[in-house]
Amino acid sequence: MNLGFLVGVFGVLILSHAAYSTIQYRGLLKIMEEEFSRPPINVILELIIGLALCMWAALTFPGKFLSIHPDSDENRAVFLPDNSDFMIFNHRGRLFPPQIDMKF
Repeated sequence: MNLGFLVGVFGVLILSHAAYSTIQYRGLLKIMEEEFSRPPINVILELIIGLALCMWAALTFPGKFLSIHPDSDENRAVFLPDNSDFMIFNHRGRLFPPQIDMKF
């Protein structure tokens, strides 16, 4: 596995632990009949660390960026086959006439 993937999984685990800690803290405040103002500082630190790890993993894990220019040689995903025997234009779509809306 890639290091970026493992860091991302660890970041998600930290974020889920911070969410669980916040829910547990709110439950404790309800028992003590106090009002919830903000999560504790350790939960805020977990959120910041988890967010940083997830962002780092999202930027490093995907890999190489491809060019979006249509004339680029490295991005030639759309091309016509050399053998035109498989190009069929006689199909069910011809039964439905094209709808032309002309405004007068």
